[in-house]
Amino acid sequence: MSFVFADLFAGIGGFRLALESIGGECAFSSEWDKYAQMTYKANFGDIPYGDITQIEPSAIPDIDILTAGFPCQPFSSIGKREGFEHPTQGTLFYDVVKILKEKKPKAFILENVEGLVTHDSGKTLKIILDTLSVSINGQYLFFSQPDVRYHVFWNILDAKDYGVPQVRKRIFIVGISEDVSKDVPSFIFPSPIKQKEYIGSYVEENISGYSISKHLQDSYLFKLDDGKPELIDRNSKIQVKTLCSTYHKIQRLTGTFVKDGETGIRLLSENECKSIMGYPLGFIIPVSRTQMYRQFGNSVAVTVVRQVAINLVKCLGKNKVISDNFNPRRRLISA
Repeated sequence: MSFVFADLFAGIGGFRLALESIGGECAFSSEWDKYAQMTYKANFGDIPYGDITQIEPSAIPDIDILTAGFPCQPFSSIGKREGFEHPTQGTLFYDVVKILKEKKPKAFILENVEGLVTHDSGKTLKIILDTLSVSINGQYLFFSQPDVRYHVFWNILDAKDYGVPQVRKRIFIVGISEDVSKDVPSFIFPSPIKQKEYIGSYVEENISGYSISKHLQDSYLFKLDDGKPELIDRNSKIQVKTLCSTYHKIQRLTGTFVKDGETGIRLLSENECKSIMGYPLGFIIPVSRTQMYRQFGNSVAVTVVRQVAINLVKCLGKNKVISDNFNPRRRLISA
């Protein structure tokens, strides 16, 4: 065993895939959505615990790293941006804090939507950072929480810079315990990789069952001659728009669609969704297509998390466990 981690707000296991690929062992996972639990179990063999608010932090095993893609809806530029005023989701961050206080892991990785940075003129992010930090991005604070003392680093990373053909900007917040280092650690976020991936290499052909009706194309998708929506085929040398959890609703402004299928235009296939999110093609999807789009749209991009985790583990002095053999196209579990 190289290092042990907890997978909070686990979704379908994007964080787990990334950390296990570099030698981590998942000791605890939590996810309340029953459909996400189904997908998680199909791929990892265990069902995550449910509502994090009902779990006593003391019941969680000792861990080295805590990961959490805490709910993004209250901070999303698409939603109402309610932040901490949201009646339930906005307060779930404090459940993460309670676990940090109790378990005192060496480090954590948090992920959220880019909109968190500007929400409430930056006040929401400041609350989060002040709650967690003894220092932020190398700058010491004059105060901190008595039980949560981490050197905290944050940055906006775009999935298109880390080996997947999708524009997907997310904020990553990394913390390293003051118990590990009183001085500011030498953690740095991963640099963009030189080789870019384009969606054309991942587009499938002659796919059936994902077609958009001619009526919907004429009455909605192409009702205006404005170059929308984004259409792709095997010749497309672009990174697609961010995959949203509401992709199944066929939104002409935010969606990317494929020139293929029975009617000439179709939704992204299961394998195409896996590819733009950095999941292996063998990842099992036991749920409906609607749930599949929701799950991938709410997930992290696995390749981005992996690069962040590699730098974190190296900073913690565990670089001997790192392997560069991870291949998003490998089969995870035999079907």
